[in-house]
Amino acid sequence: MSTAHNTAPISPIEQSLLQKIRSLPADKIAEIEDFIDFVRYKNEDLQLSRAAAKFSEAAFQRVWDNPEDDAYDSL
Repeated sequence: MSTAHNTAPISPIEQSLLQKIRSLPADKIAEIEDFIDFVRYKNEDLQLSRAAAKFSEAAFQRVWDNPEDDAYDSL
């Protein structure tokens, strides 16, 4: 579980989620934590993939931008 604490006030939706989580048995709370971790990592992976693609655009531009491949630009 993350030890970082957010100092922002708790929104009504966050309060509702906390109440719902607290009403569950421990094994279900563990499942929720696993799901939250999955969603966070999936989002981080997506951000990393987008950053890598953006970073490599300049390198691929030389390969992609050539007269021989101009026919593919209109597809």
